Amino acid sequence: MPIEVESPEEMGYENIKYNLAESSVRDRKMSELNANLEDLVLNYGDHRGLIELRNLISEDSKILKANQVLVCQAAAMSLFIVNTSILSANDHLIVIRPNYATNIETPKAISCEISYIDLSFESSFQIDIEQIKKSIQKNTKLISITTPHNPTGIVFKDEIINNLIELAEEKGIYLLIDETYRELNFQSKLKPYYAEKSKKVISISSLSKAYGLPGLRIGWIIIRDEALYYLFLAAKEQIIITNSVVDEYLALCAIKTKEKLLAESNIHLKANFEITKNWLVFHPNLEWIEPEVGAIGFVRFKNTINIDFSKFYEILYDQHQTIVGPGHWFEQSDRYFRLGFGYPTSAELIEGLMAIDNTINNLID
Repeated sequence: MPIEVESPEEMGYENIKYNLAESSVRDRKMSELNANLEDLVLNYGDHRGLIELRNLISEDSKILKANQVLVCQAAAMSLFIVNTSILSANDHLIVIRPNYATNIETPKAISCEISYIDLSFESSFQIDIEQIKKSIQKNTKLISITTPHNPTGIVFKDEIINNLIELAEEKGIYLLIDETYRELNFQSKLKPYYAEKSKKVISISSLSKAYGLPGLRIGWIIIRDEALYYLFLAAKEQIIITNSVVDEYLALCAIKTKEKLLAESNIHLKANFEITKNWLVFHPNLEWIEPEVGAIGFVRFKNTINIDFSKFYEILYDQHQTIVGPGHWFEQSDRYFRLGFGYPTSAELIEGLMAIDNTINNLID
């Protein structure tokens, strides 16, 4: 996937001065987790995930239970398990686009038939429920969405989500909701997992984005359908049997202190969001649909701007050691790019935005 081949970790963080491509907050250090690994037994862990961890993931819900949580190696494995367990070459998927590549590439790899629901800048990247209704076929097994949305930072309206759930229940279709960014809610109230609403809803999340802990590789699936839960568990056992007990213990430490960690992240996000918003509000060349949560926005070159976009990304990196996430990461035109404002420090963000302006000005001149 281009998003992985061209990722900062593959390019080498040491080669990047201003990283505006990440969709998370800054990576955290082990010392911030108050962890003590000395007495940890390095055994096979619970196949479902550490019970204390599953209890914490579900504790804020009056509906969800620990036995409805399956801890996996990050959201990436969770998405792989869901897609490969439910779908086959004989089935049909409806997926919104743009989207994180795994939500598209995994179904492609198993030759599943796919209908894309393309979101548009002009509709503020909101889902058209009628398009989804028209796309349903007799063999449709899954509708796949991401909210808060990657790469736009948009949250789909409650009315849309409720309509999708009603549709899924009516047609006997599962609704996958990738909620990886749900806890990056620096300016809105945190919503419960959508899996609360129906046995047809599958919720996915992880520690990578909101907690700044991608190195732990811990994510989870939440599903109230017991039979489907056991299918996902069987798939996980075929892939890895159990997660690293070290990762799960550190994840437990992180979630125990989540109020502190998320509060720190939200203070940083608010400050950097204001910097980014003020930069864009009167920008002569760029525009966005203002994100509601998260650490990213999907910026577009205005239609009046005609430059060589490949040159833009090349010069931005070669001359300014600055990167953003080009549109082709999401099967979109390179007129768009994902701008991550949560990962850099405020000083780095300002320098990176200046680098973008300098690059554009040089290409226009």
